Amino acid sequence: MNRIAFIGGGNMATALVAGLVRHGAQPGGIAVAEPRAEALQELARQYGVATYTDNAEAAEGATLLVLAVKPQMMAEVCRGLRTVVQQYRPMVVSIAAGIRIAQIERWLDAALPVVRCMPNTPAMFGAGATGLYANARVSAPQRAEAQHVLDAAGLTVWVPDEDQLDIVTALSGSGPAYFFLMVEALENAAVAQGLSRETARALAAQTALGAGRMLTEGSDTAATLRQKVTSPNGTTQAALESFQADHFPAIVARAVDAARRRGAELSEQMEANS
Repeated sequence: MNRIAFIGGGNMATALVAGLVRHGAQPGGIAVAEPRAEALQELARQYGVATYTDNAEAAEGATLLVLAVKPQMMAEVCRGLRTVVQQYRPMVVSIAAGIRIAQIERWLDAALPVVRCMPNTPAMFGAGATGLYANARVSAPQRAEAQHVLDAAGLTVWVPDEDQLDIVTALSGSGPAYFFLMVEALENAAVAQGLSRETARALAAQTALGAGRMLTEGSDTAATLRQKVTSPNGTTQAALESFQADHFPAIVARAVDAARRRGAELSEQMEANS
């Protein structure tokens, strides 16, 4: 693995650093730039990586540059990296939602190999789901290197079209919140029926974990698993019929579409403001 520089040391960057070190990457080959001194101290203490408060210093000599800053900061950060990026010409990996490759290249004032990716918060536990898209300048070895970095945080899937990352954002990027909402609703419903909050929370969370493991570790589809657990005229069927009566699939479809459209809108707004 060549030298990697992370610009931004927040939760997602920390998750990726942790995963890389856990999978055998040499801490000396990883640099992190972050303005918060306490975050840098923790990264150095836990993982032994090189830390910087200056973005350009961290990016010096890097062959892979991970942009892990908030979308609204991306234009300013990229402009500050122009000189070092034009000198070393690293592959750039962006984990900023909604920021297009064309925007990154314009702000860096350089035509570079760029990978956009959309990880999600379970990456902090090594259980993330990440969609990736690479522009035409990314070579096969670079593509493998980018995937290696994101594999450290969980599942990775490549998409053939950059616009599909808006769908990935709506599905897996925002998706953990949908499941948290479902578990929250289950917990509240059980408490309303008489269970204690502690018991309801434990059962709802473990049920979500178990269902997720059945989906990821088995070969059956979600539809097949649903059918297997649904006995005719039983309790599960009664609940599912109630969901159907309330048009649950349509509710989910509208929610995912709303998230996808909002992602595209945010990208357009940042383009207009940059």
